Amino acid sequence: MTIRIGIINVSDRASQGIYEDIPGKAIVQTLQEYLTSPWEQEYAVIPDEQHLIEQTMIDMADNRGCCLIITSGGTGPARRDVTPEATEAVCQKMLPGFGELMRAKSLTYVPTAILSRQTAGIRNQTLIVNLPGKPKAIRQCLDAVFPAIPYCIDLLEGPFIECNSAIMPVFRPQSS
Repeated sequence: MTIRIGIINVSDRASQGIYEDIPGKAIVQTLQEYLTSPWEQEYAVIPDEQHLIEQTMIDMADNRGCCLIITSGGTGPARRDVTPEATEAVCQKMLPGFGELMRAKSLTYVPTAILSRQTAGIRNQTLIVNLPGKPKAIRQCLDAVFPAIPYCIDLLEGPFIECNSAIMPVFRPQSS
């Protein structure tokens, strides 16, 4: 079974073609390094509009069969940064530990990590993870939280995700 992963770059300027979509490409490149399971991407670059972010997440989760959606951008304190609000609006359960770990990791690099509002949540059988918009921070945050993602998807009765253990050692509890 091919795993479907949604990737959403939330950026007014990238959605208008003013900026190149570097964050979305950074997520894809990172996942290509991590994953050994076959996977396909559902990809979107959209503006910082909460209703569009919500619609895109819902479509990827409910209609396109994504077990994982990773967003980049829209997690700061600026007025148009609304990705966490969109995530909370479409999820039944929030997983604040993801954001806590990402901020803790980012704080080892920059003091402004406390301004970030990354989070994660579950919509039905889909895990949604919000990342910052900077490519370097995307990798740092994914490196921190990805070890728990395959097991979370197992718990949601999603597909079994396998990773290159030399690059991304995942954690799954030993069965008794």
